[in-house]
Amino acid sequence: MLPLPTMQWMDGFLRLLDQRKLPSEETYIDCRDIDSLAEAIKTLAVRGAPAIGIAAAFGAVIAAKTIDPGEEFDSAFHSKIDILEGTRPTAVNLFHCLEIQRDTFRRNPGRENAARALLESAIDMMQSDLEASRQMGRFGADLLKSGSVVLTHCNAGGLATAGLGTALAVIYEAWDRNLLRKVYANETRPLLQGARLTSWELSRAGIPVYVLPDSAAASLLRNGEVDAVIVGSDRIAANGDAANKIGTYPLALAAKEHGVPFYVVAPLSTFDVSTSCGSEIEIEQRGRDELAELGDRKLLPEAAGVWNPAFDVTPAPLITAIICENGVLFSPDTESVLSACE
Repeated sequence: MLPLPTMQWMDGFLRLLDQRKLPSEETYIDCRDIDSLAEAIKTLAVRGAPAIGIAAAFGAVIAAKTIDPGEEFDSAFHSKIDILEGTRPTAVNLFHCLEIQRDTFRRNPGRENAARALLESAIDMMQSDLEASRQMGRFGADLLKSGSVVLTHCNAGGLATAGLGTALAVIYEAWDRNLLRKVYANETRPLLQGARLTSWELSRAGIPVYVLPDSAAASLLRNGEVDAVIVGSDRIAANGDAANKIGTYPLALAAKEHGVPFYVVAPLSTFDVSTSCGSEIEIEQRGRDELAELGDRKLLPEAAGVWNPAFDVTPAPLITAIICENGVLFSPDTESVLSACE
């Protein structure tokens, strides 16, 4: 499976596939300054924990290149990085990649020297992400039997990474090995990223995919029609608790109840050993309009409030295994997570 054109550095600016318009339109936006990139991250033109982190890493290059000559270079750079760090609170990859870029900046003083080193660092992160995806795909496919039917949630494919994926990397590898029969994809509220993005990716790859409402997943599992649930993650705490798109937790509960293995696939950049457990993970709250409106149509009366968390946390005891580029962590706990991160 070739990487998707999620993002591309274009000699001075970052070109992003605008995921807000998929599957209706395949269009691109060019981010030439920090504000346009921050807006793209906030509004989910680019989304998925690894992809957000890598986009922000390229944003550090843009920051170094767009500082006004009259500004104090170091403080202006860090101010621009602060803007990027304020875009999405849950995905740890964002902070991980920007911390690498802050360190790169410190070690390479001067505008031209810093910009060159930051670009090399961002490209290295992109290549490392692609290789990690390939390795996770191999490890994950080893866990599937011939003729498997897989259920996934949200989008953890090439669109969420440098171009290959986490959970979908396993699915692509399994398909290439002729292990996979079909995939069920939850539509995934609130922005239908499973329906809009995962089905688009898998259809594009020629993999049979069926979209279902999130609320139908438990019945599908109860009926014995799924061999494995495979999802991604935006942050994994030291004890193995995993934050992912809202709706993942009830899916894990249903999988546990019906004896279906539940796998979380994520690179080491998603592990946050400074967070001891899932209750410490900050959960992003999205705006009212995502639930209250559909295009020009109102879906809720003005008097109705909304509670619109973007993520939930799946406790480690519900996770059969976490798959990362260093291997498979069965029954994940603090010891296995810390060992994988060494």
